[in-house]
Amino acid sequence: MKRFAITMLVLAALGAGGWAGWRRFTRAAAPAEVPTMVVRSERFVRKVTTEGALRAVKATPLTVPQNSGGDMGPMKLAWLVEDGTLVKAGDVVIRFDQSGPTRALRDGEADLAVADARLTQEQLKSRAAVAGRDASATLAGEELARTRQFQQKDQAIFSRNQIVESGIDEQLAGARQAHAERVKQIERSLSQSKASVIDVERAKAEMTISHARSALEKMEVRAPHDGILVLRRGWRGAVPRVGDQLWPGQGVAEIPLLDEMEAEVFVLEIDANGLKEGQPAEVTIEARPGQTWPGTIRLVDKLAKPRLASSPVQYFAVVIALATTDRAVMKPGQRVQSTLTLADEDALVVPRQAVIIKGEQNLVYRQGPRGFEAVPVELGAATAGRVVVTKGLTAGDRIALRDPTMSADAALGRGSGSGSGSAAAAPGGGAP
Repeated sequence: MKRFAITMLVLAALGAGGWAGWRRFTRAAAPAEVPTMVVRSERFVRKVTTEGALRAVKATPLTVPQNSGGDMGPMKLAWLVEDGTLVKAGDVVIRFDQSGPTRALRDGEADLAVADARLTQEQLKSRAAVAGRDASATLAGEELARTRQFQQKDQAIFSRNQIVESGIDEQLAGARQAHAERVKQIERSLSQSKASVIDVERAKAEMTISHARSALEKMEVRAPHDGILVLRRGWRGAVPRVGDQLWPGQGVAEIPLLDEMEAEVFVLEIDANGLKEGQPAEVTIEARPGQTWPGTIRLVDKLAKPRLASSPVQYFAVVIALATTDRAVMKPGQRVQSTLTLADEDALVVPRQAVIIKGEQNLVYRQGPRGFEAVPVELGAATAGRVVVTKGLTAGDRIALRDPTMSADAALGRGSGSGSGSAAAAPGGGAP
């Protein structure tokens, strides 16, 4: 009775939080009620299962052609062979809309016809004008000759006025002849200038025709060699379709060389922690579920991207180099499943619920002579139920499997991330 009274006085002194503090004190003081385990070094393996498709390591790309005129506008896809079609060298496999180049060709031919007609008309006008000026110059020359022949110069026969008038007539006839010659040269020069302008327009029309014919030739893409045509798939798996607007240089399809294959798979961003080149992988073709091909991660995208426009889920694209290629089995575009080994090491591994998040720290409660003490730890790779401790513990330490400062029910009810919790969050799955 006396001990109970003392206890009540202590609780009263502690205030409103006294009872909760007393419970925590009694729980921490009774470590037998807290489940524990001894930390040991063990083999930790973390694997991720992904999906994707096979593709050829080397392939001949078929791209949207670039017009010789430097036109950088998009081109409309009018027709293409079906995905996976066996083609022969020289076969037409892609055809683009020809309305633009056909219209340009028709306009260029019309402009050329107009230029030819104008040039012919100008040549006729020039010849007529030059002929008229030649006739005027000839008449002026004949008039000057007659004036000189019958010029009144004899002072014994003609008066002074007649002699002066005759001289003036001679000068006038000479001026007319000189003017006619100058006008004739001007007419010829003007006619040549007009013809040069028309020649420029004609050359422009011929260039338009040449570019249009070249573009028409490029509207059809032919297979450079025998093989299986595979349409180029975008990030979300979509293939080009008739009516799509494609830009010059954009890939439409490819004819793969089947001697060497690789797999392209997609890893969820949350699972990509530790993903890097050189890690081992195993690939299984969905059509052959009982057979597995080993490989190695050759390439990992630097940024995660969504595969579907309607979904915010992001993936890292990963290319797996296969150790061997079975041409009898492997075909481009086949669906595959792969298992990537992201961690395989000897490490100190603890259950995830043993790591308690308080504030910005990851804590593990280690049992010592005076009970449990909170130890800050650094975490490494993790799976759904286990996590690697890289710093803070040593082999042989005994740790609590839950927060010993709380009751079992309270530790179970409080989630991680609220300042204190009974389970550690997984290490971030950001960029590998």
